[in-house]
Amino acid sequence: MSTTQLAAEAIRWYDENARDLPWREPGIGGWPILVSEVMLQQTPVVRVLPAWRAWLTRWPRPADLAADTPAEAIRMWGRLGYPRRALRLHECAVALVARHDGEVPTGLDELLALPGVGDYTARAVAAFAYGRRHPVVDTNVRRLVARAVAGEPDAGPATRPADLVATEALLPAAPERAARASAAFMELGALVCTARSPRCVDCPLAARCAWRASGRTAPPGPTRRPQRYAGTDRQVRGKLLAVLREATGPVPRARLDLVWSDDLQRSRALAGLIEDGLVEMLDDTCVLAGEQPSADG
Repeated sequence: MSTTQLAAEAIRWYDENARDLPWREPGIGGWPILVSEVMLQQTPVVRVLPAWRAWLTRWPRPADLAADTPAEAIRMWGRLGYPRRALRLHECAVALVARHDGEVPTGLDELLALPGVGDYTARAVAAFAYGRRHPVVDTNVRRLVARAVAGEPDAGPATRPADLVATEALLPAAPERAARASAAFMELGALVCTARSPRCVDCPLAARCAWRASGRTAPPGPTRRPQRYAGTDRQVRGKLLAVLREATGPVPRARLDLVWSDDLQRSRALAGLIEDGLVEMLDDTCVLAGEQPSADG
């Protein structure tokens, strides 16, 4: 199967089997896609869907978010995890208003210059929002390409320049079709060519998959161990943020002391939130970053 055929088969499968996700609607625009890509980082689709809808209902344009406070972005982020992403989205919205009249730019270099927008996110927005020909390479795409083309069971834990080169070689020449191929590769990796239980019998690339042809069809072992959550500083940070999100004003340190019994770990977690710019200290109270004082405060 040539690279052209591989992309064609993937697109044909995608057209018939892709999940019906709201950020995939034709012409939805750069801002909803940018928000979805940031939210989807290390977070399952099922958790992102309600948060994405709530976010876009409240802030349908970058200017709407930029006019609000960072505290409200953190509050709306809820329990999606890695809440610094909320701050980065707020900073990005402010930059979009200042630099691009409130519009998400189409060019890769302009996207990369935005706060909190890395190489993957910039390529994803350029491809999926504007039909640009850029390889969009996440864990699922790297695994699919490693198996189908290189005959390897896994591509390793981190994206390398070679992964971008290998994926770009599979893209059709026409930009919009290349963008659709990128979406198809990602969906195939997420739903069919999974890490632990690949459904090779359902894969449109199975007939010429180099990994399957080699006979090495047993799923590889995990490339990294799952991160523990219970009892970690991350859990304590989440509990502290939950109290601050639900508050309508400054929260006394004494109230935060009730969140976690280990004084040293609680203090360390709070210091981390302050250092990350998520929380601010006001005398002996704490607020979310950029929280506006209450009328009676």
